[in-house]
Amino acid sequence: MDSETYLGDAGLATDSLDDDYDTTWVDDGTLPPERYLDRELSWLAFNTRVLELAEDPELPLLERANFLAIFASNLDEFFMVRIAGLKRRILTGLAVPTNVGTAPTEVLAVIQDRAHELQARHAAAFRDLVKPDLDDAGIHIETWADLGPADRESLDEIFANKIFPVLMPLAVDPAHPFPYISGLSLNLSVRVRNPKTGKEEFARLKVPPMLSRFVQLPDDGTGLLRFIPLEDLISNHLGDLFPGMEVFDHHEFRVTRNEDVEVEEDESENLIQTLERELLRRRFGPPIRLEITDDMDDLTLGLLVRELDITEHEVYRLPAPLDLGGLFELTKIDRPRLKYRRHVPTTSVSLMPLESNSPPDIFGSIARQDILLHHPYESFATSVQAFLEQAAADPNVLAIKQTLYRTSGDSPIVEALIQAAEAGKQVLALVEIKARFDESANISWARKLEKAGVHVVYGLVGLKTHCKLALVIRQEGGSLRHYSHIGTGNYNPKTSRIYEDLGLLTASNTVGKDLTRLFNQLSGYAIEKKFKRLLVAPLHLRNGLLKRIRAEAVNAQAGLPSGIRIKLNSIVDEVIIDALYRASQAGVPVELVVRGICVVKPGVEGLSENIIVRSILGRYLEHSRIFSFVNNGDPQVYIGSADMMHRNLDRRVEALVRLTSADHLREIDELFELALSDSTSHWELAGDGSWSRHHHDVNGQPLEDMQNVLMRRISARKRSGVVR
Repeated sequence: MDSETYLGDAGLATDSLDDDYDTTWVDDGTLPPERYLDRELSWLAFNTRVLELAEDPELPLLERANFLAIFASNLDEFFMVRIAGLKRRILTGLAVPTNVGTAPTEVLAVIQDRAHELQARHAAAFRDLVKPDLDDAGIHIETWADLGPADRESLDEIFANKIFPVLMPLAVDPAHPFPYISGLSLNLSVRVRNPKTGKEEFARLKVPPMLSRFVQLPDDGTGLLRFIPLEDLISNHLGDLFPGMEVFDHHEFRVTRNEDVEVEEDESENLIQTLERELLRRRFGPPIRLEITDDMDDLTLGLLVRELDITEHEVYRLPAPLDLGGLFELTKIDRPRLKYRRHVPTTSVSLMPLESNSPPDIFGSIARQDILLHHPYESFATSVQAFLEQAAADPNVLAIKQTLYRTSGDSPIVEALIQAAEAGKQVLALVEIKARFDESANISWARKLEKAGVHVVYGLVGLKTHCKLALVIRQEGGSLRHYSHIGTGNYNPKTSRIYEDLGLLTASNTVGKDLTRLFNQLSGYAIEKKFKRLLVAPLHLRNGLLKRIRAEAVNAQAGLPSGIRIKLNSIVDEVIIDALYRASQAGVPVELVVRGICVVKPGVEGLSENIIVRSILGRYLEHSRIFSFVNNGDPQVYIGSADMMHRNLDRRVEALVRLTSADHLREIDELFELALSDSTSHWELAGDGSWSRHHHDVNGQPLEDMQNVLMRRISARKRSGVVR
C-alpha cells in the first residue's frame, strides 16, 4: 500500500479540509474577554529579549555588539511600520481598539513610553557594559577628546582626502528652506555665527551613509584596534566646511519616518508602476521619531520639532553615539575568540553520493526518499541551491516553477532560473514585489528574469505570495516526474546561513500534483478547493488547523492520546488562539515555541492551565514553522511558511506540507523535546505577559544552548552516515 495514501486516510482525513468549522466551538461567549496580551507590547518584549542577550557577559563580546545592532534595527522597523501605521490610522480616523480593547491613542502613548525606556536601556548597555568590555579586549571606540596630536594629525589627513569631498552642508535661511531629512539618516545640526555681523545661522549636515560608520585610526604600536565614530570626526572638522564663520554649536540627530507601503491594487493597473509610485512616496513619509543627543540645546530642538512637525513625546534624548545599528560594522573584526565558534554547514547525508568518487545526483537522492533539510545546520548551497542549479542544467528537466519572496543581491537561485530559460526550459517565477522593504530589489529581479525569457507573475490581486515553493518537472522513462521543495524560509543563500529553517525535498506524486494545481492558481484563474498533503491559505489553512486542534480536544475528552506542539515566529490570530484555549480546557497539553509576538496568556486558571509558551533566541534566527498533533498516536505534522497572524491566514498565500516519513516525524519530535527540555536555555511566558529567562541551572551552571546541541547532533549524524 502507498504510504502516503495510508497516512492520508489515517486519523483526520485530509480530503475534508473544506468543510466549515464550528465557530461556536471556538468562541461561544464563555471565554473571558481579557484573554489576550497586547500585540505591540509583546513585540517590544521580544526585542527586550534580544537586548538581554547583548547584556549577557557570558556571550562572546562581538556577538553582544551584534545583538545591540539587531535591537536597533528591529526598533527602527517597529517605528517605521507599527507605530507609523497606528499614528496614521489615528490621524485619519480609521483606528480601532487594539486586540485587547485599548483605545488607539492610549496604546500609542503606552508603547512610546515603553520605547523610551528601552532606548535608554539600550544606550546604557552599550555605554556601561559592552563598550568597557570592548576596551578591555583591545577594541577602543575613541572620541576626539581622547586623542593626542599624532592621532589628530593622521585623522586630519583622512578627513581631507576621504571624507571632506563627499560632505554637503545645507544652510537654512530665507533663501534656503529647511532641507528634507531622509529617514534613518544620521545628521549634524550646526550653528554658526558671522564674526563681522554677529548674525547666527543654522545648517544641516548629513553624515554620508556610504562611508564606514567607524573610522579606524592608524596603528600606534600598541596592538590596539582603535576607531572613532564618523560623526565625531566630522564634528571636529566643521571649520573646514564653514570657512570664515564661527562654529559655536553642533549636535547629532536622526529622524525615523513612516516607510510602510500601502498599495491599493486595481486589476486594471500595472502593479509594478503602482508600487514604484508608492515607493517614491515612501521616501517622504511623515516623521514619527526624532532621536537627538542629550546635550542638544532648546533652540535647536525647537527648530527641529517645528520644522519636522512632531510632538515632544516623539523626541528621544540619548547619549552619543546615536544609531547603534552601526555596530554591525564592528562584528566584521577578525577576532574569532570574541565570536561564536565558527560552524560550517554539513551536506545532508541523504544527498551524499552513493559512491565516494561519484558526483552528487540530487534527483536520484530525492527519488529514493523524502529528504528533510534543517538549515543552517545543513547546507542550503548543497541542497536547495544545488537542486535548482542541477534542474537548470539537466536536459531531462522540462519545466521549473518557483516562488521568490526575498532573495540575495547576487542570487544563484535567480541565475539558475535564467540559465534554465535560456536553455529552452519552461520557467515560471512568481516574484512577490510587495515584500516589505524588498520591493525595489524584487522589481529589479522581475525585470531581469523577464528579459531572460522567464514567465514572471506577481501573484493574486490583494494577496502577498509568501509560500516557499519550487517544482521541477523531469522526463524519466517516457513519463513525467515531479520533484518538489517546500520550505519555511526564503530562497536566499545569504540569510540561509543565519536563519534556522526547515525544508522538504520530495518526489511524491501527490505533493507534485498539489503544487502543480497551486502554481496554476497563482499564475492563472484556477480556484483550487482541495489539496492532498498541503494546507493552503487563505482559503483552507485556518480551517485545516482548527479541525486538527478540535480533534485533539475530542481525543483528550475521550481519554485518548492528545497533544499539540507548535513552533513559529508569531501567534496573534484570535480564532486559532481561542481554539487552543478550548483544547487546553479539554485537557490537551499545548506547547508553543514562539520567537517573537505571542498574545496567548498561558497558565491561566480555567482558561489555559495546559498551555506553556517558550521562546528561544540565539546565534541563528529561529524561523521555522512547525505544527504537530498527536492525533491518537498517528502524528500529523506540518511545516511551512505561515505564522498564526491575520495577514498570514487571510491576506497571504501560504502553504504547509505534511511530513509522512517516520524518521522525519521522529526528528521533529526530538526537536520539540530539546526546545521544551528544562536543561535547554529559554525564556518562559507568564499569564501577565512577563517573560522570565532561564539560562542557568540550580547550581548556577549554564543551561544547554539548543542551537549548539543541534550543531553537534547533525554533525554526528553525518559522521555516522545515518540517513533521515
